Amino acid sequence: MKIATWNVNGIRARQTELQAFLEREQPDVLCLQEIKASLDQLPVWICQLEGYSCYWHGGKGYSGVALHVRTATYPDPPSFQHPAFDFEHRIVTVQLPNLMVASIYVPNGGKDFVAKVRFLEAMDKFAADCQATGSPLVMCGDMNVARTDMDVHAKERKPGIVGQRPDERALIERILSHGLVDVHRTLDPANADLFTWWAPWRNLKQRNIGWRLDYVFASQALASRATSCVVQREFGTSDHGPVIATFD
Repeated sequence: MKIATWNVNGIRARQTELQAFLEREQPDVLCLQEIKASLDQLPVWICQLEGYSCYWHGGKGYSGVALHVRTATYPDPPSFQHPAFDFEHRIVTVQLPNLMVASIYVPNGGKDFVAKVRFLEAMDKFAADCQATGSPLVMCGDMNVARTDMDVHAKERKPGIVGQRPDERALIERILSHGLVDVHRTLDPANADLFTWWAPWRNLKQRNIGWRLDYVFASQALASRATSCVVQREFGTSDHGPVIATFD
């Protein structure tokens, strides 16, 4: 099984890249963030991607998430839902026969840090509730927090700024404490050059001077069967790279 997550930073600018990505990777589940478009702004073909059950959840020009489930893997129509704490089109979940997957776009927090903390706290409760029911869970997306200093290039480390604050990082660890595993870091624990976002100036992406903000958090039983997790830094024109996790 292959699960991918990608902050596209505007789906209308990334339509052909999305099509190429799907044709090449054929993920079983694809989570998208920051689609920046409402359903009526998208062409019919992208709303009904061939081979996928599609769910788009966005508003004009801001935020937005999406979930796509491969029909060859999951032929029955999936059930897409939103937890009660959803706002600004920031989370959608899908209940599949063997697990629940959430596509998540955490607020940046630069303009409203309180809203970011509130959202992370709600994610913490959501993960705890899933653990209590015994439901396998995968939380994918742009969490807008670098877990540790290792997840930020040395030239980008600024202690105390939003995205690197100790209180944000503590909330991420609380979320993980509910039986979840950071799949990418678990498989690549010593890689100090593992980033998923690069500021769009000074060729930082080409130089790999970035932050790790995009994650696949998976329940322990599923995470133990992960065989790979990679970020495709050189693919596409978004300021984020797609992250692809493969499970046996």
